[in-house]
Amino acid sequence: MILAAGRGERMRPLTDSLPKPLLEVHGKALIIWHIEKLAKKGFDEIIINIAHLGHKIPQALGDGAKWGVKIHYSDEQESGALESAGGIIKALPLLGDNTFLLVNGDVFCDYDFDAAFALDGKLAHLILVPNPEHNPKGDFGLNGSLLCNEAQIKYTYSGIGYYNPTLFKNLPEGKSALAPLLREMSEKGMLSAELYHGIWHDIGTPQRLEAINRREI
Repeated sequence: MILAAGRGERMRPLTDSLPKPLLEVHGKALIIWHIEKLAKKGFDEIIINIAHLGHKIPQALGDGAKWGVKIHYSDEQESGALESAGGIIKALPLLGDNTFLLVNGDVFCDYDFDAAFALDGKLAHLILVPNPEHNPKGDFGLNGSLLCNEAQIKYTYSGIGYYNPTLFKNLPEGKSALAPLLREMSEKGMLSAELYHGIWHDIGTPQRLEAINRREI
């Protein structure tokens, strides 16, 4: 599932006329970088949630046949963006019962998505990255392979993770953030994580977009 419903306030004015995942890095929309890599790594079905200017995303991507995948859209345009957890809850009927990969539509990375990833009894596995300048304090710590809330050294959640749909079942529909749920489950020792040192950028502002477009990739 690619999260693509957000308003992208910090990216204005660019997102006044275009959803953030359609902004281009080196001539290609952010979301297309994801789709191409997902297809290459063996993913054949992709769910994309849409809200802000959401109609423009299906117009740009179609049904995914161009990349040899099937794209399903979870439409939040009427309700307004439901935030990360709310968007996943709404999309559960499309996600099925098996482990799914979740990736934010506004990150650029070279992480190798794994279609065969096994959670080994955990409810989720998060990909953490060294803290960027805009998030110096980080989000979570690591205790071996377990995600933890309190740690001397914290890292940033990359917006990439593998999830068991059970984590979201029986939760109320509507707008809800993902972080509180992750912190609750982390306290129970139900989440694992790893630190990734490869290329990763959160394209959250026009300045960050400009910077990555100036850089060789």
